[in-house]
Amino acid sequence: MSDNTSTGLLAGKTILVTGVITDASIAFHIAKHCQLHGATVILTGFGRVSLVKAISKRLPERPPVIELDVSSEEDLAALADRVREHTDTLDGVVHSIGFAPSSCLGDPFLDAPWKDVSVALEVSAYSYAALAKAVRPLLNPGASIIGLDFDPRMSMPFYNWMSVAKNALEAVNRYVARELGPDQIRSNLIAAGPVKTLAAKAIAGDALGPGGELDLMQHEWDRRAPLGWDVNDPTAVATTAVALLSDLMPATTGTVIYADGGAGTVSFSGQEN
Repeated sequence: MSDNTSTGLLAGKTILVTGVITDASIAFHIAKHCQLHGATVILTGFGRVSLVKAISKRLPERPPVIELDVSSEEDLAALADRVREHTDTLDGVVHSIGFAPSSCLGDPFLDAPWKDVSVALEVSAYSYAALAKAVRPLLNPGASIIGLDFDPRMSMPFYNWMSVAKNALEAVNRYVARELGPDQIRSNLIAAGPVKTLAAKAIAGDALGPGGELDLMQHEWDRRAPLGWDVNDPTAVATTAVALLSDLMPATTGTVIYADGGAGTVSFSGQEN
């Protein structure tokens, strides 16, 4: 474990992190930097929990892993008790969960059936509120809930209904912040730039290959971002998460913090800078 255990920004805090699939996952890097800043981390796993347990060995300190399917009412109802097997309270929660059936991604946008769109909205947006409700009894005053966003203000090739779900997620975040604010619990999202993860591959599908739409978008992102952008390095997103989970931003809630190199502030059309 890091020497920052007793002196880091998250010293003494316990953080629940969802969404770790591989060691390339943004959630994995958030968990890693939380530990490096002194936090005790608990992971959740969906489906192949044994895989998450194996991946967890690559963190600075191996955390416990509990099972959670955010679309399962039974799992959500049991979550608090499962967490209590390891801690009585939480100081932070990381929602790094998103999914959309293939019909919701790529052209044609109008052909996606409601049964698939509803899955995308449930898993990618509604689950943020469901998770907040499930962990609410455990949250200490001053606790922070954060979610992973991807700037949905523009229509983007292949992202389609996932972008709609991210718009919904931003609205859900505002209402979670409003409801939990009186308990001194904050809720914010991080709009990350594109990072090459398993989730990105699943979303982009055939668009991921050399010269594909995702590859072109990532190149354009780096070109446009005033600070530049490295799609292979999620560190900036992870450290932004640490800041939001810490006590350094006690009056920030219901908002979206951009960790995207500044690309979201620059037009993706027109003449090159």
